[in-house]
Amino acid sequence: MKKKIEVCLSPELIGLYDLEGKIVVVVDILRATSVMVTALANGASEIIPVATLEEAQAFLDQGFLCAAERGGAPVEGFPLDNSPLNYMNDSILGKPIVITTTNGTLAITKSTAADQVLVGAFLNIQSVADYIVSQDKDVIVHCAGWKGKVNMEDTLFAGNMVELLTASHDLACDTAHMALKYYQSAKDNLFETVKNSAHAKRLNKLNIIKDIEFCVSHNVYDLVPKLEGKKLVLANI
Repeated sequence: MKKKIEVCLSPELIGLYDLEGKIVVVVDILRATSVMVTALANGASEIIPVATLEEAQAFLDQGFLCAAERGGAPVEGFPLDNSPLNYMNDSILGKPIVITTTNGTLAITKSTAADQVLVGAFLNIQSVADYIVSQDKDVIVHCAGWKGKVNMEDTLFAGNMVELLTASHDLACDTAHMALKYYQSAKDNLFETVKNSAHAKRLNKLNIIKDIEFCVSHNVYDLVPKLEGKKLVLANI
């Protein structure tokens, strides 16, 4: 019997979903989960996602390497930002990284009732899909959105994930169908579509076109970040 896939388009809606016994895939394409995937691929020992700046500051005061973003912009006083391109160096090798962002880390902390919480991006989407199939569980794609609202780029990822799992999972809600149709309509022009999203336009002043190009790249990394306790580590795949 096929398992089921659902799509939650915003953290404001996740309370309407039954997470028990399921896998939740959290996605924040621009740019939190893209950063997390990239950091682990470049040797970070683990990612510690926290919802608030106060929590991140407490880790910073203890000497942890910390990244903070609010409204798309870096937060003064924190050494790391929210660009995945800045995690491609040896400075993070072997180190835990604490991350707080406007949307992505909140979505992770709201997903912890699930059996497993994974982090997805276009950068590792096939690896996440393959891992889900191997686990034989129902799955919910949890889109981080933007301050409680639905956004384009995370919905596109959700549709892509639905497409990859159609052989193993039945579409169990209308949003899964909607996300799939949206992705299929845009997948041949993904960069232009995401570049014109509201969040990308918010970030224009930060000159992140290279970030967007990278964040919509498929299957750059063969890894699956998984929440173990309060830390994201690499799942065995």
